[in-house]
Amino acid sequence: MSLRITDLVCSYADHRVLDGVSLSVADGTTMGLVGENGSGKSTLLRVAAGRQEADGGTVTALGDVGFFGQDTGLAADATIGTVLYDALAPLHQAVERLEALASRMADDKPAAAAYADTLDWAVQHDAWDADRRAEVAAHRLGLGRIDRTRTVGSMSGGERSRLALAALLTRRPAVLLLDEPTNHLDDEALEFLEHELVSMPGAILVASHDRVFLDRTCTEIVDLDPSHFGTDGVGGRLFAGNFSDYLVAKRAVRTRWQERFEAQQEELNDLRVAARTTNTDIAHNRGPRDNDKFIYGFKGQRVQATVSRRRRNAEQRIEVIERERIPKPPAPMHFSGSFDREPIASVLVRSVVVPGRLRCERLDVAPGAHLLVTGANGAGKSTLLDLIAGRQVPASGDVQVRARQVCLLTQDVSLTDLSVSPHDLFDRLDTRISLSSLGLLHPRDHQRPVGALSLGQRRRVELALLIARQPDLLLLDEPTNHLSLALVDELEEALATSPVSVVLASHDRWIRARWQGEWVELRSFR
Repeated sequence: MSLRITDLVCSYADHRVLDGVSLSVADGTTMGLVGENGSGKSTLLRVAAGRQEADGGTVTALGDVGFFGQDTGLAADATIGTVLYDALAPLHQAVERLEALASRMADDKPAAAAYADTLDWAVQHDAWDADRRAEVAAHRLGLGRIDRTRTVGSMSGGERSRLALAALLTRRPAVLLLDEPTNHLDDEALEFLEHELVSMPGAILVASHDRVFLDRTCTEIVDLDPSHFGTDGVGGRLFAGNFSDYLVAKRAVRTRWQERFEAQQEELNDLRVAARTTNTDIAHNRGPRDNDKFIYGFKGQRVQATVSRRRRNAEQRIEVIERERIPKPPAPMHFSGSFDREPIASVLVRSVVVPGRLRCERLDVAPGAHLLVTGANGAGKSTLLDLIAGRQVPASGDVQVRARQVCLLTQDVSLTDLSVSPHDLFDRLDTRISLSSLGLLHPRDHQRPVGALSLGQRRRVELALLIARQPDLLLLDEPTNHLSLALVDELEEALATSPVSVVLASHDRWIRARWQGEWVELRSFR
């Protein structure tokens, strides 16, 4: 196994995120990591990458480890060319080392052994093809036309993310750890990423909200959500199969858990009744007649012995069940938010140009209409939403918005004050909607600082704040980023029945396949 994690334990303050997690990833395997927001997916990946210390457990990785996090970690003053050059440096050095060792192999046994080891490494990393792969990766990930002297600090969040991914895929590490790599990727980039992962010889562990991506790349799924019978039905977290098969199995295991819990509770209730039964509970309305007092006394002793035996058996059985008690299945959080404003908001866009970012000749959103905006990276989807929200002004053209309350959910999590709690943020709003009523955040997290929450949980807080404002024009930029798969489904259902006007920009192939409203595709400005 190239990656082995054993009994991993991680806590934040008094909250245990990972409790004894173990998994192994073999070469040539792509394992999907799933679970609710806050279940520890990002924490596990950071620990495995050596970016965070664990409270307990071990991580063993054979070979070099590559990590893609939701925060790229790229230096702001680094250029695109420098980032790609640094990614290629180990591969170039391996080729140079092979050439140096080749001249010494005949008379130097250590050199021959080092040559063999270096050759194995270079072959595994496909070092001779590295420069071509870097060019292909940059192009397929939408960076081909960007000047290589441009700094990371001047790039958008999506561009930085794609640059970090291009550098990592070019290096082809033996162990690849990916945290939400599909964020910011359009169709072409997604197809490239999927092809690269399937062709890599090493071990890959990936956390993603993209259902289509998980189906196409993963052959094993590890579920971090707690379950009495595990993901596999017998207590383990690992499911061997693709994501669609895993969903079917998970529902079956959850049903079995509920049924077994209810059956055990029913048995316990019956046993407790039996344990409280005495001989006076049997035929207690009929006393002895004068001619059978002796027989009644004799039979009464037998009844008492039988009742005592049954009571002892019941008590012993209760002790066994209490030791092996099936925990009550936790009630899953259900999104209960709704957008109930009257459908009065409308949008009109005519001949709008934002140099270098967007050209849109015509776009109309009628009151109550739901519009899906798609297009390749660089087509200007986020810019369009910024214009409608009033956060940006076009160089030319006309944008008219008629709405009482406009709310924009940006592509990246934008909460800036990490010291306050979600409860405090809600207290600042003039709203009758309570945080607990929305089903977006577990009650135990309401008073925790925002900085102690996962990115997915912060995304839930942003969504809760948006719903509390009850907009009649709702602008959503890649709303599925960072959200759990279950919440994405529930959010889709809420939007489908909402009377408010909605403009949603998304690459999510699952959403696009099921979209019932209007649709517009933006063409790249370049």
